[in-house]
Amino acid sequence: MQAIASERGVVVCDFSDRANLPTELGAGDDSAAGALHLRQLEDELRAYFAGKLRAFTVAIDPRVSDFQRRAWAYLRAIPFGETRSYAQQAAAIGSVARAVGRANGGNFVAIVIPCHRVIGSTGSLTGYGGGIERKKWLLRHEEVPDDRLFR
Repeated sequence: MQAIASERGVVVCDFSDRANLPTELGAGDDSAAGALHLRQLEDELRAYFAGKLRAFTVAIDPRVSDFQRRAWAYLRAIPFGETRSYAQQAAAIGSVARAVGRANGGNFVAIVIPCHRVIGSTGSLTGYGGGIERKKWLLRHEEVPDDRLFR
């Protein structure tokens, strides 16, 4: 994973092999506060992967549009181990599924902003910047029942 933080929070936390990871978003800083956010991120990711953390509290500093902020706030409210469809997300924020799909696709704070919890209306694992296999692994890690997915 690649992570960058500013004094306000995590700017980027994404899979380093992601093809379109934008380096221009990575305008972090060398501040002590930025380093503290990175340490907290590392601690929380370790706890998440160990099965001991269900909700991230590390501050984030996404440099995105107001629409993306609304879309991502919805993502952060999806509980661990649950999924929502793009249509549900769109309806909740007053948009359309294609627009929220684009907003979610621009999420470069992977796992912390859990866009892996959004699936197609039929349960299909459509789209994920980190790859469908990672999305599948993350949902299984969160114990999402297979009968609700992968149709």
